[in-house]
Amino acid sequence: MSDKRQVRPELIREMLLDLGEDPEREGLVKTPDRVSRAYEYLTKGYGEDPKTVIGDALFTEEYSEMIIVRDIDFFSLCEHHMMPFYGRAHVAYIPDRHIVGISKLARVVECFARRLQVQERLTSQIASTLQETLHPLGVGVVVRAEHLCMRMRGVEKPNSSVVTSALLGSFQQRDTRTEFMNLIN
Repeated sequence: MSDKRQVRPELIREMLLDLGEDPEREGLVKTPDRVSRAYEYLTKGYGEDPKTVIGDALFTEEYSEMIIVRDIDFFSLCEHHMMPFYGRAHVAYIPDRHIVGISKLARVVECFARRLQVQERLTSQIASTLQETLHPLGVGVVVRAEHLCMRMRGVEKPNSSVVTSALLGSFQQRDTRTEFMNLIN
């Protein structure tokens, strides 16, 4: 990892002891290192600048209709319980003389998802970054996710999902918002 972050394996070993486990047991000997590497990967977004992710993939194009990338799968960790939440993001924008390579939209989602998050912030960060970087006429982001902290613990509601949205610029107009929602549904 370029930012040199690391979850120290000895913390995971200590947690295993606190749980009443034997970290020297065959199945757990390598667990502290595995968990350390897993959390480094699951939080790699801290070492990424989302604006740099877009980089020089901006192209001048006289196109002024809505561009949507639907069903961008993502996985994240809830900052309250450090349990996974996962789902799909739908990202749209209306360009103003500049379009972006479409894979960059998915990369921005990934950058923010690979941090400890709440879904509401994730949604807003994606929209704000695209608005600030692309300077489009508008941005729309809808995120649908399932949260294991609601499914496995606490309220234990296995069929629940959360939907959040961020609508900026022209997406705040009723017709544009309606078009966007119809196209992603």
